Amino acid sequence: MATTDRYPRQATTLALAHALSAAERGLAVIPLSRTKLPALRSPHRDDPAAPPCHGACGRPGHGVYDATTDPARVRALFAAAPWATGYGIACGLPPHHLIGVDLDTKSGTDSTGALRELALRHLFTIPPTVVVRTPSGGRHLWLTGPPEVVVPNSAGRLAAGIDIRGAGGYLVGPGSRTDHGVYAVSPGTAHLAPAPCPQSLLRLLLPPRRPHRATPGGATPGGAHGRGLVQFVQAAHEGQRNTRLFWAACRAYEDGIGDQLADALTEAAVHTGLPEHEARSTITSAARMTGRTP
Repeated sequence: MATTDRYPRQATTLALAHALSAAERGLAVIPLSRTKLPALRSPHRDDPAAPPCHGACGRPGHGVYDATTDPARVRALFAAAPWATGYGIACGLPPHHLIGVDLDTKSGTDSTGALRELALRHLFTIPPTVVVRTPSGGRHLWLTGPPEVVVPNSAGRLAAGIDIRGAGGYLVGPGSRTDHGVYAVSPGTAHLAPAPCPQSLLRLLLPPRRPHRATPGGATPGGAHGRGLVQFVQAAHEGQRNTRLFWAACRAYEDGIGDQLADALTEAAVHTGLPEHEARSTITSAARMTGRTP
């Protein structure tokens, strides 16, 4: 597949330059097509029976799981996708743990007003931060989260017209060209670093608590659910151990089994190579974030 006359090779060259600049600042990137989707197709697309793969096969084409800050790897991804006209910035990854607040303007939605109303109601202010303007007139606010907090992606859950890009999601990087125009940094914000997400807003971004479910006497805390959380932690690779542990601990405390499952979660995290004191600290943070006392 080659670039069209409308999107000449120059567009790919510019996108690569912007992507390399972002990677230098510690932002993991992937090439995007003019439709804002990952430019590289899955290598498993012709095998519907293939198990889920997040890049363990070593081939590109796994979307946000291809995201990297390695300049050589970035160049290789763009070389494999000469039709790319933009780049995506993966959210939730170290060192920035980026959270994107997407303020949409479609269908006449006043997303800016909705965010202002939320800020007044929950007593927070958005600090000066990077703002990227979209071709449709929307805005992306770049915020950062704590390393141990997993912010999920959501669409309209916070308020109409407000989408959240968190772990497993990506933001279209400034300088990217799409069918509708170019993404650009808002004047006066290019020199800023992504600002920490206000604590009150961060709480709103986390999944709602689920109702407590009683544990049958003598059974493993949480039964199959508890075992699933432990296995989720055990499957963590380096770079995602703290994140997985925090997410699992939050779910455990929300379900009322956090204290009972804490030792098993700690043991699972230690099994992946995480120091015990760090694992217990992460579980304590999860308890506090969910409003429970560890």
